[in-house]
Amino acid sequence: MEKKCLECGTRIIGRADKKFCNDSCRNSYNNKFNKDSKNLVRTINNRLRKNYRILEMLNPSDKTKTTKAKLTSADFDFNYFTSTYTTKAGTIYYFVYDQGYLPLDGGEYYALVRRTAK
Repeated sequence: MEKKCLECGTRIIGRADKKFCNDSCRNSYNNKFNKDSKNLVRTINNRLRKNYRILEMLNPSDKTKTTKAKLTSADFDFNYFTSTYTTKAGTIYYFVYDQGYLPLDGGEYYALVRRTAK
């Protein structure tokens, strides 16, 4: 039984479980196959990266305060964060990797913090 490359259709020579004729065809096939999900992941990662840079810029030390206006003028998107931390008192910190923020005074001011590794 002759096997053909899943990408280009040429005859495959080699191992019995081989699916592609070369690395280029394998990469091309997988890029086409995963295209839709990769665009979503790429978009989210870009947004997280931008949010991280904004928090890093506004928080040069490990702790500071800022306003919502400063965050929104820098194009910060509050819908994208990587984790939350809830204190025993019920206060919720939102983190983008190690940079975090805490809404204060009804969301007009924010405490910016940096989580240190333990």
